[in-house]
Amino acid sequence: MTNELPLQIDSTLKQGLQSQLFSEIRRLLLGGYLRPGTALPATRELASQLGVSRNTVLLAYERLIAEGYLESRPAIGTFVSEHLPESALYLEPGSRPVLQPEPPLVACAAPVFRGRPHAVYNQDAGHLAIDFKVGRPDPRSFPVNRWRRLLNRHLQLARDNLTEYHDPTGILALRQAIADHLGPARGITVDPRQVLVVAGCQEALNIIARLFVQPGTPVVTECPGYQGAVNLFESYGASLLPVPVDREGLVTGSLPAEGARLAYLTPSHQYPLGYTLSLQRRLELLEWAQRHGTYLVEDDYDSDFRHHGAPLTALKGLDRGGSVIYLGTFSKSIGAALRMGYMVLPEALVEPARTVKTLLNNGQPWLDQVVLAEFISSGGFANHLRRIRRLYLQRRDCLIAALERYFGRVELSGLEGGMHLAWRLPSGSPSARVLEKAVRQQGVGIYSLPSGAAFCSGHDSLVRRTLMLGYAALTESQIEEGVRRVAATLSRLREAEAATAGSS
Repeated sequence: MTNELPLQIDSTLKQGLQSQLFSEIRRLLLGGYLRPGTALPATRELASQLGVSRNTVLLAYERLIAEGYLESRPAIGTFVSEHLPESALYLEPGSRPVLQPEPPLVACAAPVFRGRPHAVYNQDAGHLAIDFKVGRPDPRSFPVNRWRRLLNRHLQLARDNLTEYHDPTGILALRQAIADHLGPARGITVDPRQVLVVAGCQEALNIIARLFVQPGTPVVTECPGYQGAVNLFESYGASLLPVPVDREGLVTGSLPAEGARLAYLTPSHQYPLGYTLSLQRRLELLEWAQRHGTYLVEDDYDSDFRHHGAPLTALKGLDRGGSVIYLGTFSKSIGAALRMGYMVLPEALVEPARTVKTLLNNGQPWLDQVVLAEFISSGGFANHLRRIRRLYLQRRDCLIAALERYFGRVELSGLEGGMHLAWRLPSGSPSARVLEKAVRQQGVGIYSLPSGAAFCSGHDSLVRRTLMLGYAALTESQIEEGVRRVAATLSRLREAEAATAGSS
């Protein structure tokens, strides 16, 4: 400690001496010990008093000057600034006026928006020991080390890239990397101009709805289908036309004869039942779309995980008439928190979609994009997919084996790919929703179909009896224990039901 200033620095601390000196002087300034206009000791004098090099004091002073705490007066010395930087950031204590509430003369307008949220964020996840939540990649498989190296390198080379606006459709390097990936992976040949980088498929659906949907616009959806798409189109006032699915996917024979403006579907791994749209029906769907001038919205949300055989050619890869808008995401393959996905647009929609994206948010963060671009183009993404495909297949097989061990022959769908399967409960079981609630009390999350997922006739029984089980984020031991708890809970529910029936 000096006689002039109560400064405390310690050379044994991990924090550098220059940083310590900066923090100590700033503490004295903000605490009122050093008043505005006060002269500070000369650098040579303070260095001698503290037993440090003059350069250490000089650099600390320069940083304090740069941040507005001190000011240098040539040939005179260094002084405390008349106006500390905090005074421009925070209100003075007691300076906020106390306003008495008054009733408004006229009530504010009610919002014109009408919509229902869908469940993506799981607020109960922290209370569950084992969670079969759908769509969760394995957190332990995130490529942390490679991501950190790419992040640090691009951060060091960023220059003005972090302070400038960029192309709202996405940086060219990422759009090119996505286009190069889609050729061999999904059979889609596309110019990078037709790729639009978005904050996941939900933003892509908003862009499509802004382009096409007005109150009363007819939109085909799968039944049962993805609630996030159903709710979104409803919020824009669409007239929904549900079309049922079976084991070959969307039933093309039930498509509306008068056509529709849009048709939303998940052909590679139908959500939520997991069926794959057959080639014959893909061709029939494309022919129907071209005959009626309908755009097909192909949501390929988890197509990176095909468990057996070669990857399927996407519907977009079969499209020769410019009818398919393709949606892809990195939320399932890398992580949902990245909020990174993409659209592949027919040529006619490139400029309108660009305008909508600009109006929404002017594009995705540059740093995330440039890191992802190199991760893909350097081969890191392909290596990552090969590794987690094997891992997810092992976990799928573990889940199937556990279900068969506890329940015998089980009725499952969605086994060919993806990250979840659908389990049709055996007859005589409580409803899926009852079982879901009971099992949650045992610390296990299983998921019935959302209440609005099926809204066409003939699917009531399907909805009541179907559970979705995501397996990608769970270890094999967690899967085994989770199924054991489900079996024990179901047994207790049946015993209680039998006892109630016997006493009546």
